[in-house]
Amino acid sequence: MPDSPLLTAAAVAVIAMAIAVVVGVGLKVLRSFRDLGTDAERATYHTLHAASQAGQHLRRGLNPAGAAKASRQLRTLLGCDALAITDTSSVLAWDGGAEDIRPHLMELAAGVLSSGRTAVLSAGVDGTGGRLAGVVAPVRAGTRIVGAVAAFAPSAGAGLVRATGEVADWVAVQVELAELDASRTLLMEAEVRALRAQISPHFIYNSLNAIASFINTDPERARELVVEFADFTRYSFRRHGDFTTLAEELRCIDRYLLLERARFGERVQVSLRIAPEVLSTVIPFLSLQPLVENAVRHGLEAKAGPGHISITAEDAGAFAEVTIEDDGVGMDPEQLRSVLAGHADGDHVGLRNVDARLRQVYGNDHGLVVETAPGEGTLITMRVPKSQPGHDA
Repeated sequence: MPDSPLLTAAAVAVIAMAIAVVVGVGLKVLRSFRDLGTDAERATYHTLHAASQAGQHLRRGLNPAGAAKASRQLRTLLGCDALAITDTSSVLAWDGGAEDIRPHLMELAAGVLSSGRTAVLSAGVDGTGGRLAGVVAPVRAGTRIVGAVAAFAPSAGAGLVRATGEVADWVAVQVELAELDASRTLLMEAEVRALRAQISPHFIYNSLNAIASFINTDPERARELVVEFADFTRYSFRRHGDFTTLAEELRCIDRYLLLERARFGERVQVSLRIAPEVLSTVIPFLSLQPLVENAVRHGLEAKAGPGHISITAEDAGAFAEVTIEDDGVGMDPEQLRSVLAGHADGDHVGLRNVDARLRQVYGNDHGLVVETAPGEGTLITMRVPKSQPGHDA
């Protein structure tokens, strides 16, 4: 029986659809192969992808959680049997085998961490009879050695040495970016706290109350205090400049103490010993007044009877050294550490703000040095360079 025209048309349609599907799938497969590119391009993609993934885990710097995740990606990049990341004191992450080497790694890396030079370790150097050789490369953030990257493989040829060094340099860049982010955050917090610390609402309220108390009993004293209050607030709210001179800051402190003595009377006793040669030293704006206010509010206000504040400024070679000491109630050292680390808000914000600004301007070696204990008073020392190119009062 001959095929009907309808069956023939249907068969043709089905065959055409099948061919279209096969052609479509084939074109899709061909396009995907073309998208992958050459072997070199695929290798480049996988390398960049692994580096990108590892970088995300190191955004907070060198810490165990981030290093553990990043080490997996970095071991893939190097193609080694085991990879470790350390800081200067401990192994943060280990990925792969050769766990018998791990307990000895910090000892093996000690020379690298101290010298900053890459070391090549022959198999069995750890004393365990291990079969793997290794390369330990320093992680250098700026001028500091902050850790190391160690790669272990059956042999440590020139290729592994160079690749491990490149990975260590890449890790260093991630650490520097993390530190930059942290510094930027601290700077923003310090700027906000600086605005809040410039003049305390608590101080304004008490000063105005003290002035009001003299209006009827001693109008002349009230007028003098109003002038001092106006001068103090004008200095505190000034809009120009991030720096001032030690002399200007001491004048601000003098006005502040005049107003506080109007409230406390003879309870606040102050002595000054200032070397004339440091008066022109440039210091961050409002970096001393908050320290004196801290001594009054948190040292003497809570103390029964009179209290004494001693302010000294001395020539210490290339530095001007300023100390502010009170014989008030003092504070717990652990609480102090929490304050300076930014973990405690509210009280002592001026202390934290000054410390953060000094570190931001002059480096971590120039933060406040605070000696205190409950019932023992507080001694605060600040050292600033006498020569500061680029910082104008």
